[in-house]
Amino acid sequence: MTTDAPISLADAPRMLPTLTDANREFWTGGAQGELRIPRCHACGTWVYPPGARCAECDGELHSEAVSGKATVFTFTVNRHPYNPEIPLPYVIALVELVEQVGLRLMTNVVNCDPEEVVIGMPVRVRFEDRGEIFVPVFEPDADAAKG
Repeated sequence: MTTDAPISLADAPRMLPTLTDANREFWTGGAQGELRIPRCHACGTWVYPPGARCAECDGELHSEAVSGKATVFTFTVNRHPYNPEIPLPYVIALVELVEQVGLRLMTNVVNCDPEEVVIGMPVRVRFEDRGEIFVPVFEPDADAAKG
């Protein structure tokens, strides 16, 4: 049975990434409440997904905390039970971080009715604690919506 009421994916099974030197800070920064994204030492460009060098200037990258604020760039509501252990419906979204135009990441929008999600909606990061890995998900940012 499905419902359009707000659901939580916090206890749903997830495929978790293998931690590497390139992605470790991204996946573990949530332990300190930080969304950490690689940034170029030379030109200041934020780079996601994490890579070895800056795509703009080939500069060295280091991870920095971002504000965690974003807007929904695009999304879909999944209503198909691909995995019966994951409660339906849920939102898969591409969000754009406020730090840089084009700095986007794939995530879930949580803590709201899927029918309330719209393109341009302000959201903020929160983290699902999965042990060593902290999965960044986003929820509506009521403070940003107020103006």
